[in-house]
Amino acid sequence: MKKELVEHIKEKLKEVINQKRYIHTLGVVDAAVYLAEKYGADLHEAEIAALLHDYAKDFTEEQLKGYIKKHGLEVDEVLMEAYQLLHGKVAAHIARVEFNIHNENILKAVENHTTGAANMGKLERIIYLADFIEVGRNYQGVDELRLLAEENLDRAVLQAFNNTIHYVLSIGKLLHPNTIHGRNELLQQVKDLRGDLWQK
Repeated sequence: MKKELVEHIKEKLKEVINQKRYIHTLGVVDAAVYLAEKYGADLHEAEIAALLHDYAKDFTEEQLKGYIKKHGLEVDEVLMEAYQLLHGKVAAHIARVEFNIHNENILKAVENHTTGAANMGKLERIIYLADFIEVGRNYQGVDELRLLAEENLDRAVLQAFNNTIHYVLSIGKLLHPNTIHGRNELLQQVKDLRGDLWQK
């Protein structure tokens, strides 16, 4: 049953995302499964969440907002303005209604991978991080983040939050409150590491 679901999602993915995005998705799957094994999360949940995380990424603004309206999904003003972030919420809903997935760990990981959130579960943190470090990613700081991911999951996720906030501010875009809340909550958990994190 698990294998059939994976293959079904892969086939549907090829219909809704482009080839480059599909390759990225497979990279996130590999990274997520690796991190799940390393940090003691469910490998199947990691695979499914990673496969679905960008399911709605290639939807247009009109498609995303239309889907939100049609299904009555609750979204805040920042998400509606920064509509690119909506694909996580839409993908999570699609996972539930089209793929009959009701595992809350998976659904939350898919929904929150775009912004992060406070009190993220282990799978949420894994998917959030895997999206940044999959083998196809190539940006300044990715190698350092990959090394950090080998050492400590929470430190790596915190650094991913810091990188995201820095990038979003640098391009003058809206920063979602969930990203700030997620970063602050995680920083409180690893506050003894604050010094060396801020030196980066």
